[in-house]
Amino acid sequence: MARLKNAERKHYVQAYTPGESDPGDEWLELAKYISTIGDDTNEETEDEAFYDGDGTPETTVTSVAEAYTPEGYYDPEDPAQELIAGLKRKTGDGRKIWHRVVRSDGKKEWVGRATVSAIVAGAGDASAYETFSCNIRFDRIPEETDLEGTPEG
Repeated sequence: MARLKNAERKHYVQAYTPGESDPGDEWLELAKYISTIGDDTNEETEDEAFYDGDGTPETTVTSVAEAYTPEGYYDPEDPAQELIAGLKRKTGDGRKIWHRVVRSDGKKEWVGRATVSAIVAGAGDASAYETFSCNIRFDRIPEETDLEGTPEG
């Protein structure tokens, strides 16, 4: 069984223009000075018991909002960080971007429109380097593509 490093998984961002349905090919890698990327996915569930069972509630996942939380040091010269930092004072569609995640083995990717929230681009103790963090949440289930074959939806 292969064990792959988190640093081999790639996260890319791109500006979003309201109404566009294709992100194009101009991706900015979100990596410089990023030391951790957490999985902040939110799942909504519903528990119900049925008479054809023994009364034990079954859990049904009713929605999934996949999200990632990159954290590290802020570099205003990094194009990916600057794209996100520039959204801090925006609302609504102004907080939308394209997000692309490539699995660490490079065999699959997920792409979709996402909303950026909780943007921190320059904060921390006086003696510390400025911090960078945000939450990037896909607006719907991202499109999965098999990079060795055909799209899977």
